[in-house]
Amino acid sequence: MNVKRISSEGLAKILHNRVVVPVTCVIKFYSNNCHLCHALQEYYVDIANEYEMDPNIVFYAYNVADDPSIEKTMKFNGVPTIAVVNPSPKSSPKTMSKYKVLAEPERPNEKTWYRVSDIKNFIEKEKI
Repeated sequence: MNVKRISSEGLAKILHNRVVVPVTCVIKFYSNNCHLCHALQEYYVDIANEYEMDPNIVFYAYNVADDPSIEKTMKFNGVPTIAVVNPSPKSSPKTMSKYKVLAEPERPNEKTWYRVSDIKNFIEKEKI
């Protein structure tokens, strides 16, 4: 599986430019109690598998229970949420990495909230 569970420490490294190599990080924020998050998981893994041969993009999953303040920090409201983070090792660790959160869908999928095509288009638009 090409999706790695990320810890709070790992997420902090990405968000504060403390990475060795500049890569695009796609992060699915989820909660164990969210049925939409669980339904989206299989599709998210499939998308990650499509990028398996691209060394410049990595996929993570982050449980918001690990740090409930992450929603406020990254300015999103609720889960599931997909974000693309483009850290720059040349930037100061005191500055936030550039990131973008996928907008709430106008017509949410009843099962998964986001549609696969929306996630793929978002990644293509935001990746470095």
